[in-house]
Amino acid sequence: MNHPVLVPGAVAIVTGGAAGIGLAAAKAFASLGLKVAIADLGAERLTEAEGEIAEVAPQGMESVMALECDVGQMDDLKRLEADVLARFGSIDVLMNNAGIQPGSAIFGPAENWRRVIGVNLWGVINGVQAIIPGMIERGRPGLVINTGSKQGITTPPGDPAYNVSKAGVKAFTEALQHDLRNREGCEISAHLLIPGFVFTELTRGGRAEKPAGAWTPEQTVDFMMQSLKAGDFYILCPDNDVPRSVDERRILWAAGDIVENRPPLSRWHPDYDEAFKAFLNET
Repeated sequence: MNHPVLVPGAVAIVTGGAAGIGLAAAKAFASLGLKVAIADLGAERLTEAEGEIAEVAPQGMESVMALECDVGQMDDLKRLEADVLARFGSIDVLMNNAGIQPGSAIFGPAENWRRVIGVNLWGVINGVQAIIPGMIERGRPGLVINTGSKQGITTPPGDPAYNVSKAGVKAFTEALQHDLRNREGCEISAHLLIPGFVFTELTRGGRAEKPAGAWTPEQTVDFMMQSLKAGDFYILCPDNDVPRSVDERRILWAAGDIVENRPPLSRWHPDYDEAFKAFLNET
C-alpha cells in the first residue's frame, strides 16, 4: 500500500527529472500508474529519460511527458503548469527536486552564488508559488515534496552557497507545511526529502562506479515512498555509511552550538574534537 495520493491516474510533476533522484522518483510514480511530467534542461537528456519512464508506465508514452524548464524562472514554471494541465488535466504531486552543486567559496564569484541559489532555492519557491495555488483551488488531495540536504541542516564547511540554498529549502518547506495544514479544507501536505550520500550526476565527480558508502537513487526513492506512506515530514535518509542514529547526533550537536554558545561549526573546531566524538558515542 502506498500513499493515498499515489494512485493510478494521478498526475505528478518532477523537476530535475532527467537523472538521479528525480528520474528514479518519476519512474517509481509511473510504475504505480501515475501520469508523469518531468522538467529539466537538455533536450537529449529529457528524451532519453522520457523513454525510460515510459518503459515502466502501464500506459507507456501516453502517460509521460518531458519539458525543458529553467526552475529559476517563474515564467518557465507557469508554462510547465499550463502544459501539464493541457495534457493531463490535473496536478496532484509536485516534486521540486532540481538542484546543482558546482562548488563555492565565501568570497567566490557572486554569479556562482546567484546560480546556485537561483536553482536550489528559488527553483523550489517558484515551483510552489506557480503550481500549488492551482492544486489548492482544485480541492483534491495532493503532495509537495521538496528535495533538501543534510548540508542545509548541519552546514559543514566547504560549500557555503549550497548550504545556504538548502537551509532555505528547509525553512521554506517547514513554513509551507504550516500554511497548508492550517488552510481549511486543504488536503495537500508538504514534505522535506533529506537524502544521504546518493550516487548521482551531482556527486559522481570523476567516478565511474558507485562508492560502497553511497545509496542508489532508487534506494533513496524507496525510502521516500515508505516515509510518505508513514506521513513523515522530515524524510531523513540514511546511506551505507551513515545510519540514522549518527545523523541524529550530528543534527543535535549542530543545534547545540547555539544552546551551548559554542563557536559556529564547532564539530569541525579543533577545541571541540574530543567533545564531539564523545557526544557521538553517547546512547
